[in-house]
Amino acid sequence: MNGIMLTAIGVGSSTLIGSVIGYFFKNVSHKVNDTIIGLCAGIMLSASVLGLLVPAFKLSPEWTDVWLPCLGVILGVLVLNLLDQITPHLHTITGVEPETHANNQHIDKVLLFVLAIALHKFPEGMAAGVGFGGENSSDAVSVAIAISLQNVPEGMVIISPLLLAGVSQTRTFIIAIVIGLLEVLGVFVGYYLGGLSSVILPMMLALSGGAMLYVVSDEMIPESHTHGYQKQATYALLAGFVLMLLIERI
Repeated sequence: MNGIMLTAIGVGSSTLIGSVIGYFFKNVSHKVNDTIIGLCAGIMLSASVLGLLVPAFKLSPEWTDVWLPCLGVILGVLVLNLLDQITPHLHTITGVEPETHANNQHIDKVLLFVLAIALHKFPEGMAAGVGFGGENSSDAVSVAIAISLQNVPEGMVIISPLLLAGVSQTRTFIIAIVIGLLEVLGVFVGYYLGGLSSVILPMMLALSGGAMLYVVSDEMIPESHTHGYQKQATYALLAGFVLMLLIERI
């Protein structure tokens, strides 16, 4: 239980730490921003594969063969895709232009931006917590570290658009706290669901992995390739992936 408490505190506070740092870097260039997002994408990509999908296959009961983790990945993608469709939000996480969903027309831009970030935080928290439901928590620790690492720069890049949109510093900080608490809630939900049975644990690991893969592919990589700095973003993605390989090795 100590591990899950530390994980919840770590993933929640890392967003706040990034937000505080973001106050000192309010005018981040697209080049730096896209590089940061690319780095985060590489970290999450590696964590989803090594920390979630590989353990999901290892922990699957013999009678389920490979279909259970594969089903979990598909469900994770479908859940995030459904949320992506029914939740009004900004498609680009830096809040430059609103996505033209039919239900976006009368919603404040700042609310859309906040929903875009919050949409991903809950499944990220689940990904950090679900592995602690099993006997071997080493993979869960790697995923928690990866999510905490990417939360810091992500917390930095959400501050500038909110301040530029006219949101006060106090309200911006409150928003960051709420977003962090959503991730903390996800940690405990993932932990308790993952500990229910030997079948649910690999399913939830795979579901969380699929959700993270969806976020990386649908949100982070396209955003980092929007402003002409795709090479830097690609190199940063590879650096983030290798960084997690080294953490996993340690």
